Formats: sequence, C-alpha cells, structure tokens
Amino acid sequence: MNSIFDYHKQHLCPDKMNEFLQVVQLIQTARNRALSTVNSELVNLYWQVGQYVSQQLEKARWGESMVAELANYIKKNHPEIKGFDKKNIYRMCRFYELYKDLSIVAPVVRQLINPDNEANNIVAPAARQFHGNDNEMPTLSDIRQTILAKISWSHHLILIGRCKTSEEREFYLKLSIQEHYSKRELDRQINSSVFERVMLGNAQLPQSVKQLPQNLTNVFKDSYVFEFLNLPEPYVENDLRKALLHELKFFLLELGPDYLFVGEEFPLKVGNRDFRIDLLFFHRSLQCLIAFELKTNRFEPEHLGKTNFYLEALDRDVRKPHENPSIGVLLCKDKDEEVVEYALSRNLSPTMVAQYLTAMPDKKLLQQKLHELFQIEDNNQ
Repeated sequence: MNSIFDYHKQHLCPDKMNEFLQVVQLIQTARNRALSTVNSELVNLYWQVGQYVSQQLEKARWGESMVAELANYIKKNHPEIKGFDKKNIYRMCRFYELYKDLSIVAPVVRQLINPDNEANNIVAPAARQFHGNDNEMPTLSDIRQTILAKISWSHHLILIGRCKTSEEREFYLKLSIQEHYSKRELDRQINSSVFERVMLGNAQLPQSVKQLPQNLTNVFKDSYVFEFLNLPEPYVENDLRKALLHELKFFLLELGPDYLFVGEEFPLKVGNRDFRIDLLFFHRSLQCLIAFELKTNRFEPEHLGKTNFYLEALDRDVRKPHENPSIGVLLCKDKDEEVVEYALSRNLSPTMVAQYLTAMPDKKLLQQKLHELFQIEDNNQ
C-alpha cells in the first residue's frame, strides 16, 4: 500500500496535490471540532450530574446512601452506561462544588480571553442557575461555552485531585488551555510546582523590570527546573547549554508560553570585539528579545555587568523599531536572595536573576516561602 501511495504522490502535479491537501485539512478540522464537541458535552454532563446530586444532598432530600443506590441502579438497569459508580459520582459533585461560585468571586478581568464575552466565564452566570418546584427536574446550568469545557475530564480529575486552592486550579486550567497540555505535561507542571514558582517570580520582579510597558504577570519564574537533563557532575556552562538545546522541547515547556528560540551563542559585534549570548529567545506576548545567560555557580553581583552590556547591544543593534526593550535572565545554579536584592536595587537594566534546579523542587518548601512572602506584603500594606 505504501508503494502505491508513494507512486501516486510522485505523479501528482503540485496543483492537484495542493487541492487534495485542502480536502484532507477540511476532514481533519471537522474531526477536531467533533472531538471538541464530544469533550464539551461530556464535561457538561458530569457538571450537571454533579450539580443535581450535590443540590439533592445539600437540601437533605438525599442521604449519603442515596448516591450508592443511584450508582447501583445505573449499573443494574443501564449496564451500557459506564463511568457512574459511587466514586465517580462524588467526583462529579466535587467538580461542581469547586467551581460553582467562581464566576461570582473571581473578578471578570481574570477570565481567559475577552472579559465581556460570557463564554469566558468559568461557570455560567448565577442568574441561569435556578430550580423549578420539588416535583420537577431542576434547570441545570450549562457550561459548554465556558473555559471549563475546553479541557478533558481527565485533565479536570488531575486538577481536582492535586490542586489545593482555587487560585492554583484556575492557574493550571488556563495554562492547560493556552498551551494545549497533554495529561502528562500537566502532571509535570504540577510536579515541578510551576504555580508557586511563577507566583514567587511575580512577587520578586525587580523595579527595572516592573517599569517596562508590558504586562509581565506570570511570565518569569523564581526558579527553573531542568530535571530532564541528567547532566553528570561536574559540568561547565557549555555542557549545560548543549544539554538544554538537546532537550529543547522540554526546555520550552519549562520556560512557559510564547517563547520562540532565536539562537545559541548569539553573536554580537561591538567595536572591534565579538561577544556571544548563551541563549536568545523572542517572547511573542511581550514583543521583545530575552537573553539567557547561564552560570553553573552561584550568583555574583559582577554577572549583572555583562548581562547589562548584552541588553544594550541587543537594543542598539538587533531590536526592531516596533519591539519593546530586551530583557535579561541570569540563570544561576545557586543564589543568595539578599545578595540578589542588593545587586538589583540600583540596576537600571531589566534583568531577572533566577536559580535553576536539576531535580524536582520541594513543593511544601515553596508553598511556605510563598506564604511568608505574602505575609510580608500584607504587613507592609
């Protein structure tokens, strides 16, 4: 079969091949829409079952034993209906209860795309959630046009089971939609404590970075996790750079949304001398170049001078007129927070100092660190 296909492929003229590919694209697009519709309907079904059962329990019309009886009834009388055992029904209730009030408590501006579009509400407006009398089937809310229906039920189970707060769930929910995470990728992001590291990064942005015109929320992390490298000790900066490029897919996943790779050892010529930036990226949302400098030792204040020099050269000789000022990220194996604070306090160039880890971080330690940071901010306010 392959040889016949290859024969026809070789003997089709370019115009016909292009027309055939357009038909194939139509088929693939329709299939993707169909799969998306199936997922949306399924998630909506689980939401409505969870809503119905949760409200029956809340009004004390049902006892706990009724959920088990419902599961047994479905299994006995409708064996073709799968996935509605007692455990899963309680998961559906949990799903509904976790998100039912989020459209009320979360500011509209925090919705995913267009805050004026009802489709971007995490759940349907409360006005649509009303009931008939006790003898009628209640009118249940429809979440098919909300962001909850944009990820699979399997993704939701990960968020329900692993996220401790509504803020963390919402963070990973939106990130999964934006980046089209697989279940494995979502698991990895939670394992590596992306939420905590991004929140710490938001809280610790240097003043020189805060003054930039772009919205830098959720772009940078306090630390980056490279558990996928498996670099043998000892290693030098050249080894680290080559290892990151060899695992570029995982490196980009760790960096986060909208990073585009520009080049390694990116050349800069200033005067009669040649210089090279370890790794250069372009960030689509920020519309700027981001220069990564790698250090396989701890952060030292003198590292900033070289990074500032690179940013100046990028802005003068490489940056395009419509682009924003370049940003630097110093990735160090270790850093003393107080030394970093002192070094950055009078630094005028927009530079971040971050630590990189070669193993998964201690999630409890990061949560404690984030909690302490928020307490300090609250006390200052």
